[in-house]
Formats: sequence, structure tokens, C-alpha cells
Amino acid sequence: MPQDALGGAPALRIGIMGGTFDPIHRAHLHNASRAASACGLDQVVLVPTGEPCHKDPRAVSPSADRFAMAAIACRPHPLLSVSRVELDRPGPSHTVPTLQEFRRRLGPEAELFLIVGTDTAEGMSQWHQAEAIPRLARLVVCGRADHVPDPGRLPRSGLYVPASPRPWRISSTQIRARIRDGRPVRHLLPDGVAAYIAERGLYLDRAVHQESY
Repeated sequence: MPQDALGGAPALRIGIMGGTFDPIHRAHLHNASRAASACGLDQVVLVPTGEPCHKDPRAVSPSADRFAMAAIACRPHPLLSVSRVELDRPGPSHTVPTLQEFRRRLGPEAELFLIVGTDTAEGMSQWHQAEAIPRLARLVVCGRADHVPDPGRLPRSGLYVPASPRPWRISSTQIRARIRDGRPVRHLLPDGVAAYIAERGLYLDRAVHQESY
């Protein structure tokens, strides 16, 4: 059974990257690695969403599968790990309680960085308790070559990581649709994740719900 990242010794600079990860794919890992390199992070923790507040929970894969896929994807990457902090918390998943839990477990010596894409950052002002986020973590916004952000909607503070010159044009929605249609996806996914999906027969009968990543 994969271990929860929060159960180990705290690192000094911790990146936190949330998402449904249904499934996790190469663009997720690429953004996490870019943020770690650009910000000098000791670790990036991927946090699969428990009960998405912006989606029908019935349209999301079971938490056990999403956590297992994230754990498999992180194994080859020493700086990446995964946490169950939102999966084990009842009720809709929100960022502020997650950051508060990281702070409680890791202590005041850890510096927290919240990693989001430009598309996500544009809507952060509408998040639950959004005003508390800058007090809990530094924001890291990863640019995307396939998304031109509206500067007026981006947070005024935070670190910006420029878009990669080699963009990953991948979304979980696209991957689920390809699996449903019998098209290849191994070039979009870590090998272990692709094998897990095939073994479990995931996404074969699922309706496709939209998401950017």
C-alpha cells in the first residue's frame, strides 16, 4: 500500500499540487517537476481531490484508484510524492483546510508552495476562503503554452513559471475519451498508470466530464 507523503519527515520547501488526477498524466508530472526546479523545492506533494466541489462526485473514479495511480506515477521521481489528506477528510475538498493540515503536520519550519496552472489561477478569487491562501502558502503559477491567461484575473502575488517550450497538450478528459473509444493512450501516461488502468478496466463505461487538466 502506498504511504501517505505527510507521514514522513518534513522537508524545508514543500510544493503542494492538487487535482482530481482522473487519471494522472505526463503533463501533471511535467508541471510538478518544472515548479520544483524553478522554486528550489525539496518535495512536491500531489494531493488527489477527495470530494470535488466543482464536479458531480459520481462522475469521478473511486479515491482508491486515483490515489493508486498518483502513487505509481510518483515512484520514479524522487522529488514527487502523494498524500491522502483530502481523500480521508469528509465533505467537499477545499484548499485552505488542506494547507492548514500540511502546516499542522509539517510544523512552522516548512515553507509551503501552492502549485496551480494559469487556467486555475484565473478563478482562485472565487475559491472557498481564498483570502486565507496567501497567509498559508506562496502561490506558484505554471504557464501553459496552450492557454493565454487574462492578466486581470490572475492573483497579484505569487511566483510565475513560464510555459515550457515543448507544451504537453494533454487533458484527463481527452485520455478518458480515448480509452472509451479504444484509442492508444500510453504516450500520454506513465507506463505504470497505463498498465493499472488496463488491469482495472477504468474509463471504459464512463461518461466524459470536462476538465482542463
